[in-house]
Amino acid sequence: MTTPEFNFTKSSYSSGSGECVEVARNIPGTVAVRDSKTSDGPILHLAPTTWTRFTATLH
Repeated sequence: MTTPEFNFTKSSYSSGSGECVEVARNIPGTVAVRDSKTSDGPILHLAPTTWTRFTATLH
C-alpha cells in the first residue's frame, strides 16, 4: 500500500515561534494534522466531518 503524499499548510494565525499545527486536505476523505515543529512526527488522520466539528468549537 502506498502512503499518500499530504500537502500540509500552516495557519496564517500561527505564532512567530512556529508553535502551530499543519493541516492537509488534499486526500479525499481525510484531513491530516501534524505538529509543525516535528514534520517527520506522527500524523493524525481525521474524517472531514470530525475536523469540521472540531474547528467549529474554536470560534
